[in-house]
Amino acid sequence: MVVAFALTSCGPRSGRNAASEQNDSTATATMEKKMIEEPEFDIVTSKGTMRIKLYSMTPKHRDNFVKLVNEKYYDGVRFHRVIEGFMIQTGDPYSRDTAKVNLWGQGGPDYTVPAEFVNQYWHKKGAIAAARKGDLANPKKASSGSQFYIVHDENACLHLDGQYSIFGEVIDGLEVIDKIATVETDYYDRPMEDVFIESIKPVITEPETAPADTTSVQ
Repeated sequence: MVVAFALTSCGPRSGRNAASEQNDSTATATMEKKMIEEPEFDIVTSKGTMRIKLYSMTPKHRDNFVKLVNEKYYDGVRFHRVIEGFMIQTGDPYSRDTAKVNLWGQGGPDYTVPAEFVNQYWHKKGAIAAARKGDLANPKKASSGSQFYIVHDENACLHLDGQYSIFGEVIDGLEVIDKIATVETDYYDRPMEDVFIESIKPVITEPETAPADTTSVQ
């Protein structure tokens, strides 16, 4: 058996050595850890697709968002509040139903998420933050269980830093924010045309593999 293995190994081979396999295992473990701590999702809208990343330092908001995505909670909801040069807001299940238009902006699950303010996160363009009720009704600034907004213009939103929990950002597809933010709206900032979240899909990233070892044994 040993002789046979040695003979078949004398020519060129494309196998991986132990060090390469260990590096691959480490890369895979690192990628899996990153996917858990800062997962990425594609938000597929009727205006295009945005890729987002959730932050590791806001775990309550991250885990709640992941939970809702797994439940397909956001599929079919509208961007019910759009203000060009400010932000676009979505996540209200009432917004699926035009018969409940007067309730848009009030819906969500029967819970809130405790505030998570992190100094290094700010309201830059593409930042994702949780909507919430006002301070009088909500002195602890707890977040809506589902509604969130995406910043269109950071200069108009910087005063919101430390007031609303920022838990992610758009990492690809910023132009989709522009497309949504510039639709015509009514007096109540509701888009005159329907802008939907069609689905939100987790992004599965495969770790890079080291090149095959093609060294020949002479």
